[in-house]
Amino acid sequence: MASATLLKSSFLPKKSEWFGAKGASNSQPLAVSFTVRAGAYSDELVKTAKSIASPGKGIMAMDESNATCGKRLASIGLENTEANRQAYRTLLVSAPGLGQYISGAILFEETLYQSTVDGTKMVDVLTGQGIMPGIKVDKGLVPLAGSNDESWCQGLDGLASRCAAYYQQGARFAKWRTVVSIPNGPSALAVKEAAWGLARYAAIAQDNGLVPIVEPEILLDGEHGIDRTFEVAQKVWAEVFFYLAENNVMFEGILLKPSMVTPGAECKERATPEQVSEYTLKLLHRRIPPAVPGIMFLSGGQSEVEATLNLNAMNQSPTPWHVSFSYARALQNTCLKTWGGVPENVKAAQDVLLTRAKANSLAQLGKYTGEGESEESKQGLYAKNYSY
Repeated sequence: MASATLLKSSFLPKKSEWFGAKGASNSQPLAVSFTVRAGAYSDELVKTAKSIASPGKGIMAMDESNATCGKRLASIGLENTEANRQAYRTLLVSAPGLGQYISGAILFEETLYQSTVDGTKMVDVLTGQGIMPGIKVDKGLVPLAGSNDESWCQGLDGLASRCAAYYQQGARFAKWRTVVSIPNGPSALAVKEAAWGLARYAAIAQDNGLVPIVEPEILLDGEHGIDRTFEVAQKVWAEVFFYLAENNVMFEGILLKPSMVTPGAECKERATPEQVSEYTLKLLHRRIPPAVPGIMFLSGGQSEVEATLNLNAMNQSPTPWHVSFSYARALQNTCLKTWGGVPENVKAAQDVLLTRAKANSLAQLGKYTGEGESEESKQGLYAKNYSY
């Protein structure tokens, strides 16, 4: 996999080099070139991926854009200011003992360079808890011309230099989210565009020392049943791994962030955790190579409890992968409402976050029972056409 960015490590060549070799028929040097490859980071990538995919641990996704974070803050009556975003993110990263259950945290760019309210770098607080900092690197969804009102994810331009800078700042993994809409097709064009973009991103991230999280989210939008979701998911993941291989992405140094296989959010027939587990595991076994270390599921608008129950059901039988979570709202919804922007509520909110994180840790181990859950944690979080 050719590197678009020059590796900065002192023990590696700074650029492609030329060696002189004597030709057989004359004395002129023969120019021979070689290119630095991502193998320079291969050991570190594998170590990082395995560290995140540790037993009983998962990822806290806190990478909402400033605009989306503002919507979250507005739901509790707070203005979208940097100070308020900083206060909330400080609450999350500094929850005592969070590292018992969380192995990685996906950050928005502002947060990667931000300090907590007491002046400590967010990255340092996370690493102090044993939590690996990660970074959202995509630039969001835009309309895909020539499609059935579908989207593609932008952000490849300048990605190599950004990944190099994020690595220097302390990030060790990355996330790129693109989406596939079942009600809108999905068209072959949209699926191919999603798969190709993810593969190029993954190759560039690995070249710069970041473990790429590969996330083609199949949106919950629609009235379709679980069989239709399964059918589309098979097509999407086949395409994704075809292009990952085409781009020489090292499977041992990636993590996946798939949607669970569920009915559409507006489908009248709901699925039990056992059904979600059956369909989702069947998808994984058919499409995901066992070389991939971790499958970190997104919650995609499920309630906090629903996401945990489904994860627990999937961990009732052994698989070749670490089957875990990478949740945002399904970890933080009750926490955010408990905090309410009131400094005196920080501890109570952190306790709620730890309760949710512990529940998902138990689910990763297949030991979650669902007992003692609050009514708030059972509330659905689905939002049509949800964006970050």
